[in-house]
Amino acid sequence: MVDPDGGSTRRPGKPLLELCDLRKHFPIRQGALFQRTVGQAKAVDGVSLTIRRGETLGLVGESGCGKSTIGRCILKLEEPTSGKILFDGADTAGFDRQDTAAFRRRVQAIFQDPFSSLNPRMKVEDIVGEPLLVHGVEREHSAIAARVRRLLDVCGLSAGLADRYPHEMSGGQRQRVGIARALALRPDLIICDEAVSALDVSIQAQIIRLLEDLRDEFDLTYLFIGHDLSVVRHICHRVAVMYLGKLVELSDCDRLFETPQHPYTKALLSAVPVPDPEIEERREHQVLTGEIPSPTNPPSGCVFHTRCPLADADCRSVVPELKTVGPDHAAACLKIDQRITEPA
Repeated sequence: MVDPDGGSTRRPGKPLLELCDLRKHFPIRQGALFQRTVGQAKAVDGVSLTIRRGETLGLVGESGCGKSTIGRCILKLEEPTSGKILFDGADTAGFDRQDTAAFRRRVQAIFQDPFSSLNPRMKVEDIVGEPLLVHGVEREHSAIAARVRRLLDVCGLSAGLADRYPHEMSGGQRQRVGIARALALRPDLIICDEAVSALDVSIQAQIIRLLEDLRDEFDLTYLFIGHDLSVVRHICHRVAVMYLGKLVELSDCDRLFETPQHPYTKALLSAVPVPDPEIEERREHQVLTGEIPSPTNPPSGCVFHTRCPLADADCRSVVPELKTVGPDHAAACLKIDQRITEPA
């Protein structure tokens, strides 16, 4: 069922993916011959999240905050330093080779740059059909070709594009090929890592509409990693905000945009332009001062205190926990008033 604005009205179900205190620290090494570890870059530092079946969870924040690293850890492209990733109740760290193969069928990815994520030496039919062959879903060339053409049709592409190479298509067409490839194995979860940020605005709208339609048709679950908050608001059920490897706010999408609680979230939303020039002129913008601290040497206490207008001595020494501030709304800030009112 789809609402008039294009979003899904189906309520998300039970947890499909759970991140439990996930940490990913990259070692910093020095020395040309005998390298030694001199520090660590804390890309992800204690993130706990739950993604429910059938929902789209948005993961937002500035570049370098750890969003894509979380996606790579979920996809088992990176090994977490500590913490757990539970998929359908099972700890992915304990998967053997057979379990991992089954997991990779159920979790797929759509990447940011549709040109670099597609093999330029392969035709579209081979690109989309390769997962079917690798995982043994189909063996006969005729069956693979027929399925590829059905997938292209579902993604809004003509069957004739199956014989083309990636460089012979537009950016939007290439991204649709990437989506078709992700759908080939009928996954449960798709990681969309900046899936529309490299496209023109008009093409972005088409791809977002396609992702929404596919979510409803195939009962998909998305982790939508992005930085364009207007896109995130359109497609996501819930939104998680990250800063310097930590989760600072997690909320229902509408509630986050209407009543943000964390100072960093408020600053992000104030930077989103409003189409009406009169309203834009009257808006109060919150400009953050200073630079983002290095993940190799994050600040003590609250990681945002070096740029926060509300910070005091407690913020410099106490690490805030993610606490409930309203229905399906949590934030990690020592200065949040507990008396949260519901949006009108």
